Amino acid sequence: MIPGPFTYQRASSVDEALQLAADGGEDAKFLAGGHSLVPLMKLRLAAPDTVIDIGRLAELSYIRDEGSHIAVGALTCHDTVARSGLLESRVPLLANAAGQIGDPQVRHRGTIGGSLAHADPAADLPAVSLALGATMVARGPSGTRQIAAEDFFASLFESALQPGELLTEIRIPKPDGAGWSFQKFTKRAIDWAIVGVAVQGGSVALVNMGSTPIRATAVEQALAAGSDAADAASHAAEGTSAPEDFNGPRAYREHLARVLVRRALEEARSRAR
Repeated sequence: MIPGPFTYQRASSVDEALQLAADGGEDAKFLAGGHSLVPLMKLRLAAPDTVIDIGRLAELSYIRDEGSHIAVGALTCHDTVARSGLLESRVPLLANAAGQIGDPQVRHRGTIGGSLAHADPAADLPAVSLALGATMVARGPSGTRQIAAEDFFASLFESALQPGELLTEIRIPKPDGAGWSFQKFTKRAIDWAIVGVAVQGGSVALVNMGSTPIRATAVEQALAAGSDAADAASHAAEGTSAPEDFNGPRAYREHLARVLVRRALEEARSRAR
C-alpha cells in the first residue's frame, strides 16, 4: 500500500530534530533506518502528519567505553553493533544478538535505537536490553532523562518515550564475567523470532512471549534458589501471555520457551568465567 500524505523534514542535528518535533506536535514521528515506521505507514497503521528524518545524525552513531558502562548511540546500525570489538569483548550478548537480526541489508540500515523505540515484543534487542539491565537516555522539551529498560516498554509498540522525545543513547553496564547466551527459533534466519531468549548471568528475558519483552522472573527465582538449568527452564512459561497466530498456538510457544531457556542457560554456564 501507499502511505497517506505527510510532510517530510530532514534534521541536521539533534537540537534541530527536537525543534521540528515540537513544531510538528504529537503527530510528528522520527525516522531512522525506516524498517519499523515505513511498513506501518504503508499499512496505514501509522499516519504521522510530519516525518522527521534523523538517519544522517552522525552525532548519535558511536560505541564508547564510559568506565562503568558502554554507551551506544541510538543511531548505531545493527551491523556496527555486531562487529564492534569493544562490544564483542565487554558485552558479547549484544553484539551476538545484533548479528542475528534480519539479513545484511537490514543490519546495515536498521538502528539499535529504532528497534528499542519501536517496542516490538518480537524484536530481539528489546529483550536483550532487559537481560543486560540497560538504561535508555532520552532528550525532549523538558531536557534529558534516563529510563531503565524494565520501565521503557509500556505495551505493544508503545514505549515510555513522550511526544517530542528522542532516544539518543543506550547505556549498558559492563557484565562481570557471567555467562551469556542468545537463542531464538525462526522459520527462516531472516524472520522475526517465534520465541527467543536472552540470558546474562542470572537475568533471563523472553522474546515474543507477551505484549512487551518480558523478564522470565520465575526462571530467575529458580536460578537464585540453586536450581539447575533443566529445572529452572521448566518455569519459563510462567507469567507469560504468548500470542497465538499462524506460527502456532500458545502452548507451542510455551514449549519453545522452555526448550530455548534450557539451551540458553546451559550455554551461559559453559561461558561463565
